This record gives sequence, C-alpha cells and structure tokens, in this order.
Amino acid sequence: MAAGVVSDASAAFLLSLVHDIVLGNVAAGMFKKDCTDLVRRIALLTHLLEEIRDFAASDHPHASSSSSSSSSWSADLAVALQAAKRLLSAASAHHSVNSPDGAAKRISFQFQCVTWKLEKSLAKIPFDQFQISEEVQEQVALVRAQLRRATERYGSLNSRKVSNAISQLPEKERSNTNHEISAKLDSIPESCTTLRHAADKATKILERVNSSSIPSVVCLSNEVDSKGQDNLAAKGAEQTKKPDTLVIPVDFLCPISLELMRDPVIVATGQTYERSYIQRWIDCGNVTCPKTQQKLENLTLTPNYILRSVINQWCAKHNIEQPSGLANGRLKKSDGSFCDVSGDMAAIQELVSKLSSRCLEERRAAVAEIRSLSKRSTDNRILIADTGAIPVLVNILTTDDASIQEHAVTSILNLSIFENNKSLIMLAGAVPSIVQVLRAGSMEARENAAATLFSLSLADENKIIIGSSGAIPALVDLLQNGSNRGKKDAATALFNLCIYQGNKGRAVRAGIITALLKMLTDSRNCMVDEALTILSILASNHDAKAAIVKASTIPVLIDLLRTGLPRNKENAAAILLCLCKRDAENLACISRLGAAVPLTELTKGGTERAKRKATSLLEHLRKLQQL
Repeated sequence: MAAGVVSDASAAFLLSLVHDIVLGNVAAGMFKKDCTDLVRRIALLTHLLEEIRDFAASDHPHASSSSSSSSSWSADLAVALQAAKRLLSAASAHHSVNSPDGAAKRISFQFQCVTWKLEKSLAKIPFDQFQISEEVQEQVALVRAQLRRATERYGSLNSRKVSNAISQLPEKERSNTNHEISAKLDSIPESCTTLRHAADKATKILERVNSSSIPSVVCLSNEVDSKGQDNLAAKGAEQTKKPDTLVIPVDFLCPISLELMRDPVIVATGQTYERSYIQRWIDCGNVTCPKTQQKLENLTLTPNYILRSVINQWCAKHNIEQPSGLANGRLKKSDGSFCDVSGDMAAIQELVSKLSSRCLEERRAAVAEIRSLSKRSTDNRILIADTGAIPVLVNILTTDDASIQEHAVTSILNLSIFENNKSLIMLAGAVPSIVQVLRAGSMEARENAAATLFSLSLADENKIIIGSSGAIPALVDLLQNGSNRGKKDAATALFNLCIYQGNKGRAVRAGIITALLKMLTDSRNCMVDEALTILSILASNHDAKAAIVKASTIPVLIDLLRTGLPRNKENAAAILLCLCKRDAENLACISRLGAAVPLTELTKGGTERAKRKATSLLEHLRKLQQL
C-alpha cells in the first residue's frame, strides 16, 4: 500500500485486513475474552472503511484532494491492524497449562500496546474530508472510547508501582534506569557477551538479506522461543499471505508490539525490542526480559545499529519508507506538480560538508545559514534533512562553542516542525544531546532545547523515550530558574510529556510541585494559567496528589476559586475535585477553608466545565456533612 495516497485500493486493503481478522480469529485459551473483545471492536470499523472506499472511488470533486492530503492515518491504521492480527494469532494459541506466567504477562502487555495503537490511529482519521456519516462517526467514537478503557484496564493489570519495583533493585541498577547508552556497537567490550551475541545475530541477518533476492520470513530467534510465539506469528503471517502481500521478516518485528522496528535497542539479556515499547514495559515496573523472562541485570537500552541498518535497507528495497516528496532532485509541491531543486540541494550539501570543517568560523557560518534556511519553509526542511544534515547537527550539539550550539539546536527545532523529520531526529539519537544542551547551554540554547523536546514529544512514542532520557529534571530546573520565555517553553514541554502516565512520577520526583506552587503564588501572576494546567494533568497521579497536598497547595487553589480568571477557576476546581475524590481528609480540609461559597458562585457564573466540577465537589461536601 502506498503511504502517500489514500485510494479506493488502499481503503480496500484496510477492509481486507479487517475481514481477515474477523473471519480468521478462533478465540480460545486464557485470552479468549480479550481476543473476542478486540475482534468485535475491529469489526465495527467495517462501515467506516466502506464509506472511505466508496468516497475514494467516487467522482466527487474533493476525492482526489482528500487522497493526497491524508496519508499518515491509513498507514498507521494498517500497521495497527496488522499488529492486532499477529497478536490474535499468538494469543489464541497460548495455553496457560503449558506456558510460564511471564509469557501470559507479555501477551497481556501486547494487548495494551495494540489497543493503544489502534485508538491513536483512529484519532487521526479526517472524517470531514471523506464525508463520513454522523452515524458512522458516532460508531467510531464508541470504538475509540472502548479502546481507551481497554488500554487503561490493561495498564492497571500490567502495572505495579514503579517506585516499589525500582526500590527492590541494587543501587547500580537504579542508577541505570534513566541512563542512555550512545556508544556504537564496535565499542562494546568483548566481555559483554550478550550484546556481542546480539551484534553477531544482526550481522547474520544482514548476510541473509543481502544474499537473498526473495523476501522471506527470517527467524533467528529460536534459541529462546517463549513457547513458540514467534513461530506462531510467522506461521500465521504465511497462512494469510496473499500473492501481492509483502511478509515482514520476523526478526524485524518487535516482540512486544509485533510491529516493524524503527529504533531497535538491546536489553541486558541480548534480546532486541523497539525502544518506546520496551521503555514502556520498564516504566510499568517490570524488571524481566519480556521474551526470556530472565531478570534484567540492568535497565540499560543499547541501540542495535546493525539491525536498524538492515531494516532500513529492507524498507528501501521494498519501497515502504514514508516518502518525503523528494525524488531525483525534484520536489513534489502541494498542487501535485514537481519543481527542480537539484541546485538548492547542491548548495545545502556544501553547507553540510562545512559543518565538519577544521575552520571554526566556517563551521559557525555554515550552521547559522542552515538555521536560517530551516526557518524559512517546509521545502527547505525537507531538503536539509534529505542531504543528511540531521546526524551532523546532532553531533555538533555538544560542542564547546556556544554560538554553534545555539544555531545547531535551533536548526533541529526548525527541522522538527516537518512531521517526517521527527523520526529522523529521534533515530539520530538526538535526545541525550538535546538534554545536555538543556542542562548546560546558554539561556537561548536551553530555551530552544526545551521547545525542541516539546515538538518531538507531539509523537506519543517519543514521550516515553524523552521521559526516560533525564529530560524532565532539566525541564523542571528551567521552569524554576529560566528566563520568562524559557519557563514557558519548559512548561509547554512538561505538560505534553506528562500526558504519558509514566512521566508523571518522574516530574514529581524532579520537584515540579514546588516549582508550580511558586508560580501560583508569584505576585506577577504571569504563569498561573500554565501552572494550573500542568497541575490538572498531574492531579490524577497518586504520587502527585500526595505531593500537592503536602506542599499546602489546597489553600492557594481555594483562593484562586475566589479571585482567579474564569479559566483559572475552572482548573482550580478540576484539581480540587481530583484531590478530594475518595479522600475524606482532603474534603474536610476544603470544607474548613470555606470552599463551599466560591464553589456555589462558580456553579452559577463559571464556564460549563467549571460548573460541572463545582457541582460535583459540592455534592461530595454535602455527603460528607451527612456522615
């Protein structure tokens, strides 16, 4: 399926995937209910895809423009459906009698990942462009709500308190939790046998791919088979394979997400996983390898550069990379026409080569020009990335020259605005270097580093990676001690990162509650809105809730109910409701502080959301008085 066009053929491909899943699933074993629920939700997508197919095949004047403007959602949905198909095959074949508990835990975690991926891909569908009927839109909204609840349920089943799990580890392992390894595989010492084994294994895959002209399912993972799940996935893929269907080599699939890996990393047991998924596994408090069930000697994730290279070669060979719109020196414009940019590319390539010059002034001039070009247009951002500038810019982020560092991090910020460049920046291993700039760069560099992390974190999987990189303590420091602009950039990045549940605890441990309280009580009132917005998303977290109460924030929130702006009153009420739900002590506290009067006023004159929150709080207060 071409990634750049949503045609009637690609809609038909998605429909065929749904039909294969619905008709091919035979639910059995301990995951029978999970399989049945997932299949039922996927089946409900049939009407949506039929309407998209019919619209794409019609003579409607907007059909072609819709096709060219909405490429990512169909590719994401296809990936999610294929992952669901593989998971259903593996889960249906799982039998608790003959399998260890760890294998069941892994499958449960895979259900969490697949339902999360499906919900996110459905959120991207542009209903208006395809004139989807209201009835079908409501049906999709129902499916999304069910998937969100399922994701949360699996999360509660799979999660333990991370702090409890980490506290049971030796000190050495705890210190490794947020440690990012950036060394190349050729620098791995011979004594690290598990990593060396993984490198050798990836080299064998490379030899097989290079020596074979026919795509086939490559399986080198039989050493630790986890009761045959990988073989089952491969077998299921072969059985359902159609003549024109490309089979992804099994070694290229993440054992957790069952998707093609883009950023493979090696854990202490020598097994390879997609970075964002194994990090999520660790964030849930797990300290074992999902595949082997062995205890991880440390929580370090080492990039598997050789396997990544093999996967990239395979993707290029089979034309499944996301297109940038650039081919043979010609750039595709929004109207579908092409323009010759070979001259521009040559000039940019010359600039990129100067970034490695021995002359300091030449390096400064080159990176300043790249910063300027990357700011001007999307076309420039595509061209700069296509010339291979991103890895070079990442390499000079840690330079001692403040001017070069500022221009480099700002160039990466500008490049990240183009969606396809986000993954290139992440794959270049930029995050640890950006965090280093955030900690120790000039104030302008720190501001732009924070803004870059915000831009990259717009992709959900990047929230996990950035959160585990040590970025959050550095952002909290900028929130406390930065310039006005730096504080706003830090607040925006922290808010977005804390949407991911695993990052909320990190933010609390980094001291974010103290910083937010200071912002709330600042006489200048310049960042009250930002502080309340972040608190509102943190308040649902157990550790954050305890820290908010301990910091004596409740009286400040009640004062804001009386004197704040409408938006501030709304957020203050929302935070108080989170703090007081199922907590009689906090409820009694707000009662003693006289919260009933401003809450009553809010039910009459606040925003609609504020009225709902205030009404709910007053109801809780009435129940407390009746006890």
